[in-house]
Amino acid sequence: MTDLIDMLATILSLILFGRIIVSWMVALGRLSPYSPIAKTLFDLTEPFLAPIRNLLPQTAGFDLSPLIAFIIIQILRTLLIQMVA
Repeated sequence: MTDLIDMLATILSLILFGRIIVSWMVALGRLSPYSPIAKTLFDLTEPFLAPIRNLLPQTAGFDLSPLIAFIIIQILRTLLIQMVA
């Protein structure tokens, strides 16, 4: 069970990392926000990031919600593994 929790946390982290890279590419004009990969990553991550983003103050154009999401994923991963082990 701990392997499953670890695998899910890793997959979520990789999806978030992909979102960060794609959002930079979109911001730099290298990728369309309507491309299939951008749309898929945004659709997968937005339900998780939007509530976090709403709780954070605006920070000069920087979106810190993915960083907070990474921290939440790691905390949940650790707590769940400790509960199961």
